[in-house]
Amino acid sequence: MTAVVDEIEADQRRGGVRALWSGNPWAVVQRGLIAARSSSWVVILSGFFEPVFYLASMGLGLQSLVGDVQTSAGLSVPYAAFIAPALLAVSAMNGAIYDSTWNVFFKLNYGKLYEGMLATSLGPLDVAFGEILYALLRGLLYACGFMIIMQVFGLNLAPTAILALPAVLLVAFGFASLGMAVTSYMKTFQHMDWINIVLLPMFLFSATLYPISVYPDWIQSIIMAFPLWHGVELIRALTTGSIGGAMVWHILYYVVMIAVGLVFTTKRLRALFLD
Repeated sequence: MTAVVDEIEADQRRGGVRALWSGNPWAVVQRGLIAARSSSWVVILSGFFEPVFYLASMGLGLQSLVGDVQTSAGLSVPYAAFIAPALLAVSAMNGAIYDSTWNVFFKLNYGKLYEGMLATSLGPLDVAFGEILYALLRGLLYACGFMIIMQVFGLNLAPTAILALPAVLLVAFGFASLGMAVTSYMKTFQHMDWINIVLLPMFLFSATLYPISVYPDWIQSIIMAFPLWHGVELIRALTTGSIGGAMVWHILYYVVMIAVGLVFTTKRLRALFLD
């Protein structure tokens, strides 16, 4: 009798919306916050200080040598104010991507936590959305701290800079959702090295430390396909007050990125543990 009931429940979980979503992703977030209490805060804080050190060494240190830099909107701003919003986007990316990749990789392949979660009323979309929300908290934590530093040094040049916080959440959401989707297909630590191989060129070439106009047109087209470039341009426009129609395309880029990440993560978790 028990076997029959288990089979019926399994059939119900394999089909229909209820098999994917129970409406309780916050249970996953709560579990992550409880587990974080025993984690090393030094590891968490290290992701925050990295862009701060870049800002101090390059933005403030080279300011007198570089002078003003022209943004893609044609606005001349001090060099520190040019790279600060880019580093804010990098900070959000790092906070979100590391939680949605390395942490998820361990839970998926070694901790076997998702099997236990999906044995409850939670569906794969609950797990995916919950893990992404938890990664967003880390990205938001980094962003708020960095925004305070920017305000102290006078690097927020327009009142619209306050809108950079929701923009940072959008950037973090995009990277977290896509990062978790990619991680769900990785099996070994060697595969995880590809994440750093992708992140480093994005950081260096996505108009973070110098304008994209220094490159030939064909290289600019490649850079514009990078997700970080869209985040940098969006946040830089808000902190410098260069509001324009191009911001809509940056936002749509991340909306599509979020949707693709959620769909692939949900399907992958369902295929791994429920089908």
